[in-house]
Amino acid sequence: MNRISSYHRPATLDEAIVLLARTDVTTTVLAGGTAVNTTDLPANTEVVDLQAAVAAGISRDGDRVGFGAMTRLQDLIDHDDTPPLLTALAKREGPNTLRNVSTVGGTVAEGDPESELLAGLLVHEALVTVADSSGSRDLALEDLLADFSVLDRAVVTTVTVAIGGATAAERTGRTPADTSIVAAAGRIVATGLRIALTGVAATPVLVSVDSVSSLDPPADFRGTSEYRRQLAEVLVRRVADQLGGSA
Repeated sequence: MNRISSYHRPATLDEAIVLLARTDVTTTVLAGGTAVNTTDLPANTEVVDLQAAVAAGISRDGDRVGFGAMTRLQDLIDHDDTPPLLTALAKREGPNTLRNVSTVGGTVAEGDPESELLAGLLVHEALVTVADSSGSRDLALEDLLADFSVLDRAVVTTVTVAIGGATAAERTGRTPADTSIVAAAGRIVATGLRIALTGVAATPVLVSVDSVSSLDPPADFRGTSEYRRQLAEVLVRRVADQLGGSA
């Protein structure tokens, strides 16, 4: 059972950052609430609810689309400016009831290794704006996923993605409706193909065709490390073939 001692709902981003910057208490961020409600929190944790402090909404600026961190996944699916690949992969994040609660920022901050939406964000060259007491900065999503310490006492405020370029996705699960064991997403970019995988590391990762054979995926009841690696090789090749190139 979670042991929450206090609940805060700051009205502004600055107020939220002040609450998170405190070093004498343990705090956790609440975005959509799906992670807080399923995580075993330390005793006397104080929750900082971002609903009023961080914006939602979707807007296009030239060749990029921005998602406010509090944008619900269902809103991402329903918006005309969302790239088609992200629309399709957001539907894989869970049923409609959860998609109407889960947020883009929360999905990024959780870094679920099986999140096909995160793989899609990676291939769409996502930049994540992070704010803390020192100010705001933009990070490539792959850098944030490699080092979550940047989110210590910080808030994700915006996620922007590049648009355009043909895309493809492939996945393998125990059933069509099941969470994928391994999934691959790809997109044509100026330098060739950009491909990301789920289910092969601690978070979704960018890979090349040649690097897949060197992966050391974690094993679980759904498959051994070798099985996941073989799936990854097959799925990456299928995506590359669909897009007519090599990554």
